[in-house]
Amino acid sequence: MAIKYPSEKLADQRIKASKHGYMPDWQLQVGRKRNLRYITDVKQIPQLNDEEHERLEQVSAVFRFRTNSYYLSLIDWDDPDDPIRKIVIPDPVELEDIDSELDASHEATITVAPGCEHKYEATALILISKICGGLCRFCFRKRIFMRHNEEISPNIDQAVEYIQNHKEINNVLLTGGDVFMLSTGKIKRVLQRMRNIPHIRSIRFGTKLLAFTPYRFLDDPELLDVLEENSHMNARIYITTHFNHINEISNVTLKAINMLLRRGLLLINQTPILAGVNDDPDTLSDLFNRLQEVGVPPYYIFQCRPTRGNAHFKVPVKRCIDVFERAKRKVSGIAKRLRYVGSHASGKIEILGYDDSFMYFRYHESKVLDYTGQFFKLPRKDDATWWDDWMPNGESFTLDTCPDVELGSGTM
Repeated sequence: MAIKYPSEKLADQRIKASKHGYMPDWQLQVGRKRNLRYITDVKQIPQLNDEEHERLEQVSAVFRFRTNSYYLSLIDWDDPDDPIRKIVIPDPVELEDIDSELDASHEATITVAPGCEHKYEATALILISKICGGLCRFCFRKRIFMRHNEEISPNIDQAVEYIQNHKEINNVLLTGGDVFMLSTGKIKRVLQRMRNIPHIRSIRFGTKLLAFTPYRFLDDPELLDVLEENSHMNARIYITTHFNHINEISNVTLKAINMLLRRGLLLINQTPILAGVNDDPDTLSDLFNRLQEVGVPPYYIFQCRPTRGNAHFKVPVKRCIDVFERAKRKVSGIAKRLRYVGSHASGKIEILGYDDSFMYFRYHESKVLDYTGQFFKLPRKDDATWWDDWMPNGESFTLDTCPDVELGSGTM
């Protein structure tokens, strides 16, 4: 059955757009085969009543809503605390946090070309897709889905030129949005351009499509061919997945994961700790163990960024440490390799632990190269959810300006 659109005019627009590469034809193909429908209006969710439709429309008018019929099928609608529901269905509490930053990690300060960020000395990001299979309510880049945002550049010429001229960059993360929402032809062209840069040894894709729309990989053998052809023996392609809860790992997803692994792709997972979704040791360890079992070892656990609309997902750092350490007791050494970090504006900060007086941290990566590896401690503050909470007057944390920071005796 073909995808049903609100009007024939909209269907024609989508088909026309697919020919130009920014609305890929794979969505039409998968839709016809699987009856997969993308949903951008909460009124199209029959499990919600009229009152809920009205309340949630007010939220989606500020923070856009998008999901699909497959992902909605994972929700237990009889459970008001269902984790998948919390991930993708709007919540009126999002509007209570309307004054926070939209760019909590200050990505604008490291943007060096349209759609290109020079994040760390050896790492560049190319934000190439403005579409996702669904919009997570805790997304730290929700700004890119808003009107008039032009951070995503479909033309990567300037990004490629910048990377070519900066030989210290040896790895590139393709992200957005979700790169796998692009047409296979566009993905192929981007990979070819990356492979033509001699000093780029590692290419990563950031994606949640294995959770949102695993049929993308099951129903497009050409995509698998393109990925396999560009994942070289000496320069592998990594796919960084984004599973937040074990309920997202369906049998359909397992088939897609297996197909990617058989093609020689390397998969790793990252997730933030989210209140009401996975901030529980058993829930988190179940996720870690399942990911390890299916060949997607956990990579990073993130502190939820204080992006506008995300306040109800934030969990204090101290509690996250407790949950994380208790979850690790229930997993093998393979899953224990992951790190608990936060992507602060000053760099990626690893969260190590606490005692009666202090909390302990280390710069896993830093925009100031000399900070990388630097240990530091801050006074124990059990309600802190972000490093800026230790700063006076709402300033942004840095080692140089925080009045209470104490540096460790060295780096590693």
